[in-house]
Amino acid sequence: MRLSRTDAQLIGLTLLVKLLLLIGGAVAFMVFSGETLHGPRALLEVWDRWDAPHYTDLAVFGYRAVDPGNLVADGYRSIYPGDLPLYIVFYPLFPWAVAAVYAVIRDPMVAAFAVSTVASLFVAPLLARLVALDFDLAIGRRAAIFLLIFPTAYFLHIGYTESLFLGLVLGSFLAARTDRWWLAGVLGALATLTRVNGLVLVPALAAEALVQWWPERRWRWRWLGIAIVPLGFVGYLALNQAVYGDALAFLAIQHDHWFKSLSPPWVGIAGVIESIRTRSPDDAFMLGWMELAFVGLGLVASVVAALRFRASWAVWMAGNWLLITSTGFVMSVPRYTLVLFPLFAWFALLTRSRWVALAVGTGSVLGLAYFAGRFAAGQWAF
Repeated sequence: MRLSRTDAQLIGLTLLVKLLLLIGGAVAFMVFSGETLHGPRALLEVWDRWDAPHYTDLAVFGYRAVDPGNLVADGYRSIYPGDLPLYIVFYPLFPWAVAAVYAVIRDPMVAAFAVSTVASLFVAPLLARLVALDFDLAIGRRAAIFLLIFPTAYFLHIGYTESLFLGLVLGSFLAARTDRWWLAGVLGALATLTRVNGLVLVPALAAEALVQWWPERRWRWRWLGIAIVPLGFVGYLALNQAVYGDALAFLAIQHDHWFKSLSPPWVGIAGVIESIRTRSPDDAFMLGWMELAFVGLGLVASVVAALRFRASWAVWMAGNWLLITSTGFVMSVPRYTLVLFPLFAWFALLTRSRWVALAVGTGSVLGLAYFAGRFAAGQWAF
């Protein structure tokens, strides 16, 4: 794929946002903690929180059903993490990629940042190209910019799966849109090996094939590339079987330790509303109001996608929104919203006016600064 001027500009903007986040995160950490950071590695350490260490543990130790305390000679840690057997709930492609880089540089945290950084460079250019196919390059470029300044866009730049997953999803959609269905299937399978909602690509790509079939009513064998997508999930089930002797072991672990199980959307949403009343003011804001606000944003954007965008985009939005909310414990919705890429095309269409674009962009940047600052300072931010 030839690098265009727009691609280069968006890659440069991605790197600029990354640099500003690293500097801003360091400042937020020092202001809130009163501690001083020393050396360039410390710029990364403030982001190594919550799920991020789980991925680096998997990169170092692999998936193991082990007893805590078994000694290993590695230098990263002297013992296995006590909850390592629970990490099967984290899909393997990202930690495997981190493990490959770790084998060379011998620093798992830096390896995780390297993987997310490389993946993040593809995200904005791919989104711009995909949106431009249905609208124009200006709309595509603006959609990509809104993605990069979205309030939870910092997850594209740290040791999380967002950049890898979103890059694979956008690549799969773009390949299907340009009639490269086998490539779409392979990228989709890799996305499904990264996060469970990669499975939503199956109905989404099927909807895209239906749109392409409709004008001529003629079958094309290359659409069978869609059947490759679930193989990523099959690989994840095989991993469960190999580690635990049970292909569905992750279900019990999700239920018992992460309180995740399938429920109607209204059950989880009702729990979010209830948390507003019962939690402390800060927790009520972050775990209540913000979760609820992004649930509402995703729902409205899904309706817009159904009315305004391609059928495949609408299926992607609706399928992901249902997957995010169909659990008894709704959590981290603002982070999960980041992969709802048609949302940014909608923002681009809404902001044709310079003043509207300035207002939306300013609000988004302020949200990004606030949430990223909280995260770097060690406070919960999805």
